[in-house]
Amino acid sequence: MSKAMEELTASYFLRAWDDASSFSKTNDGTELERDSSPQALDTEKSSRGFALVGPDRLSASYPHESKHMHDVGIVQADRAVPWKRLVYYFEIFVKNAGALARVSVGFATSTSTNSRHHPGWEPGSCGYYGLNGMIYRGWGEGETFGPTISIGDTVGCGVNHGTNQFFFTKNGVLIGSVRRNWYGTLFPTIGLQTENEEVTVNFGKTPFLFDLEAYKADHRARLQKNIDKMEIARGDCFRMVRSYLQHYGYEETLRLFDTDVETEALVQENGSNEEDGNYALSERKMIRHTIMCGQVDDAITILEHLFPQIMKNNLSPIRFFLHSQKFIELVRDGKLSEALVLSRNEFDKFRSVLKVEDQVQDCASLLAYKLPHESCAGYLLEESHRELVADLVNATILSTNPNMKDEEFCTQSSLERLIRQLAACFSESRALNMYRGEGFDLRRILKSHKK
Repeated sequence: MSKAMEELTASYFLRAWDDASSFSKTNDGTELERDSSPQALDTEKSSRGFALVGPDRLSASYPHESKHMHDVGIVQADRAVPWKRLVYYFEIFVKNAGALARVSVGFATSTSTNSRHHPGWEPGSCGYYGLNGMIYRGWGEGETFGPTISIGDTVGCGVNHGTNQFFFTKNGVLIGSVRRNWYGTLFPTIGLQTENEEVTVNFGKTPFLFDLEAYKADHRARLQKNIDKMEIARGDCFRMVRSYLQHYGYEETLRLFDTDVETEALVQENGSNEEDGNYALSERKMIRHTIMCGQVDDAITILEHLFPQIMKNNLSPIRFFLHSQKFIELVRDGKLSEALVLSRNEFDKFRSVLKVEDQVQDCASLLAYKLPHESCAGYLLEESHRELVADLVNATILSTNPNMKDEEFCTQSSLERLIRQLAACFSESRALNMYRGEGFDLRRILKSHKK
């Protein structure tokens, strides 16, 4: 195994370890995204006292007589609309429409709190106006859009980052959508102008009247319909599945797959690539099984016997991964004293030659908790980390194949390359939309196909 190949493999799997650690400590960012969404109305963004925000910060009223067209009370949410979602949505309930129902709802920039007009009547805003049912998109002239608003109505307003559109609802029914024609931070915004007007706001703490989940499901279904129009040859799909099974040493599954799918023609077409895919297949299967069972010492013994060339360096990345996994297995079994001795004897050696400070720290932190499974390093005790170690060992064995032409083949299969390319294309598409909307989520896609 060349030095360059060893560094490539180590870098790939250390990065995967870092990703797993970050995922565990940030809860995949989901909680952070939820907490950053609007929770209440901002009392400091109530414009010039025309509109009053209630003590609960979820209601607003217009207690004065409006004497001029500019006497508009504007209130906004305390936080901006989160932009890493497919859709953001909120609703207002019209508790009192006053005499004229000059209630408006929409989105605007934070500077709009100084506005003397309803959302949509100035640049950087969009709003649905209850008096005439028109939509305003930043230039003062309304467009025919929907019904008027009156007392007892629930009006909703949302932004679909996937289509770059605002949409509005009334009493749980979608009215329509309009194109968003500017970029910038969005704040849920409400306008009031008639004496005694009063509304309450729902930012999602209670169920919406509008079925938001059905709306998102319909959006994804339409997107999937376009995807389904793309044709992919069945043979190409079979090749990717076979390469995945070969790559990770799933010998029995590969045999059953070949039997059921009758892939003899594909095997003949693969030629020399077939031999590379089957390289040390039985041995890789055996070693993977041993690691996944937590028998690290046995795995080391097998490797030293069958592949001594990758084990001769006692400070190599594969040695570090195996010794760290042995430490983790000792913690799993409650043998903390043995784990402590192992860490003192081994980890300092690796830190002197490899950039593994963070990984060593995570391992060592398991000893500090009575319930290590529930700690920030608890991800190390999951099956997925055993799999990571098994994958690195598998890649290292593949690198010993003298006929290996593509070094990156050692670290990932063709199927994984395809998924990475798909994720990259999705990211580029989001970039064209100023990175708004939800990111590529393979797990969500897979779950949707199980339903």
